[in-house]
Amino acid sequence: MVKRFIYAAILLFPLLGSAQDTRRLTLAEADSLARAHYPVSKQKDLVKQTADLSIENLQKGFLPQVTVSGQATYQSDVTKVTIALPNVHLVPPDKDQYKLVADVSQLLYDGGLTREQKNLQQLNAGVEGQKVEVELYKLSERINQVYLGILYLDAQLKQVDIIREDLATGIKKVEAQVQNGVAFRSNLNMLKAESLKNDQRTIELSSSRKGMLDVLGLFIGQALATTVQLEMPAEPATPETATILRPEMKLFDLQSGLIAQQSSLIRAKNLPRASLFAQGGYGKPGLNMLKNSADLFYIGGVRFNWALGNLYTKKKEKELVEISKKSVAIQQETFVLNTQTQLSQQSAEISKLLQLITADKEIIDLRASVKEAAKAQLENGVISASDYVREVNAEDLARQSLITHQLQLLQAQINYQSISGKK
Repeated sequence: MVKRFIYAAILLFPLLGSAQDTRRLTLAEADSLARAHYPVSKQKDLVKQTADLSIENLQKGFLPQVTVSGQATYQSDVTKVTIALPNVHLVPPDKDQYKLVADVSQLLYDGGLTREQKNLQQLNAGVEGQKVEVELYKLSERINQVYLGILYLDAQLKQVDIIREDLATGIKKVEAQVQNGVAFRSNLNMLKAESLKNDQRTIELSSSRKGMLDVLGLFIGQALATTVQLEMPAEPATPETATILRPEMKLFDLQSGLIAQQSSLIRAKNLPRASLFAQGGYGKPGLNMLKNSADLFYIGGVRFNWALGNLYTKKKEKELVEISKKSVAIQQETFVLNTQTQLSQQSAEISKLLQLITADKEIIDLRASVKEAAKAQLENGVISASDYVREVNAEDLARQSLITHQLQLLQAQINYQSISGKK
């Protein structure tokens, strides 16, 4: 039975269909359509929008900040002057007090914290966007499997047609012999049974092909008719050097940059801040505590703020950043080792399959000559139908072996390209 998602195809079988229903599709087109239709691709736009909004909010940190506050209180006692002064009468303030204050602050210097936070947002957006690219690259591998699996079935269907022609030739010759009384009808029935068996194989292959077309259609967001023709991809050249250009490598670099930015953010958090401020309000009492009536007041100046509490955790935060750097480096080293191992395996597989294909072609030539001889012997009544079927099946097996090895070779070559990131 033909496996779904098995091997890449190197032969293309054009299916018959009406002219208006025939469509040609390439692997590159299928991959492009699948990337555009895949839901995760929309995540890149969301990542960018999130980063833009976050940066925009950070930029607003240098806009004037306005705070309005108010309070009304009643206290059990107030400050009183109990010393008697000549010709001076000091009225103590009332126990009920209230005020409404507006405070305006303009940040002058924040130690570079806003700048580092903006850089962090941009780098984080790059990391998240590259994660989407990694997922889309995995999607391309799945598209390869489905697309090449369909081509594999096309090649199988083409081989079935060849067998059908061989059996039809044998049936025609044996029918003539039966009519002339020089062959048994059982020989004719055997060939017809083999022909029906071959037709069953066509049904199975066509059904599997339709199922895989449905899967590919779901990936690309378009319904594919059974008449669609998938073009054979060009045979990729095996690179001389195993340079890894996978999107994961860029992701590791971006993650390292993001972690380095966290160090800059830690440094900025521990620097002092300066700002201008102005405060105005109305309250009872005002700034003159000895004036026992409501009054307007204002005050302005420069604020200096340095949160020294962050210094307690600065050292540990830097240690955590170093641990994260080492973790990313280990992940990258592991990925490179595993990828190089896979490339080595694919390279050995390609070399093996090239040798097997050479042998397959020689075997097919020999089997084809034996089958042609058997065809002549069947016509002359020298061998039986079962002998002829045996030789037909032997050549079929040889061709199936060649198809399989050719498909495996193309798959290995594409895998090499995909693993190395040179697709």
